[in-house]
Amino acid sequence: MFNRQSNAYVTWTLLVVTIGLYLVEVLSGGSQNASTLMTLGAMTNSSIQTGDWWRLITPIFLHLSIFHIFMNGFTLLYVGQRLEPMVGHWRFFTIYMLSGITGNLASFAFGNENAISVGASTAIFGMFAAFLSLALIYRENRFMTEVGKSFLGLIVINLLLDLFMPSINIWGHVGGAVGGFFLGYALSLPGIKRPKMIIRILALVVIVAISYYMYARGMVVYG
Repeated sequence: MFNRQSNAYVTWTLLVVTIGLYLVEVLSGGSQNASTLMTLGAMTNSSIQTGDWWRLITPIFLHLSIFHIFMNGFTLLYVGQRLEPMVGHWRFFTIYMLSGITGNLASFAFGNENAISVGASTAIFGMFAAFLSLALIYRENRFMTEVGKSFLGLIVINLLLDLFMPSINIWGHVGGAVGGFFLGYALSLPGIKRPKMIIRILALVVIVAISYYMYARGMVVYG
């Protein structure tokens, strides 16, 4: 039931692309060089307001330091090799990317106007929350319940740590978690008719509504 596709090749592809882009950063002027980061696709609130919508996507693959990419890369590999076989390749890719985008939208709507946003942590929080939603859907499964508790703990602990680290964009993490949670309900597991279709549709509606609100708020605040 929970191991339909054993090869996590989407996870590995995402990791390779992320590492490759970090090397490009280093060779192009440095991973902490603001000009280099913006050229490669980093996000600022003003850049989205002026029409660079694609910067809601590209920051997912950019990182500031060896430690930054190591932590996110390790987490991507660890969680991805467990989540991707469960939900399938395209579902996993969708959860990862859309969670990253909802996280960046939350940063756009509520974050620091002048901050440069990069990092896969928005998408990683989405993976954590997707596990949580699956645990709620399949709560009779002991494995899923235990895994869900573990990832709920990771979400809470990391958000608490964010409160004491002003350099961390907590809104991006919250937005990524919200996106991943509802995507878990919308996509669920392949070949299993749970949750009901109406719940899946409602979850999609909620994601679209929240995303639109955050985009509209960001455009008003920084317009």
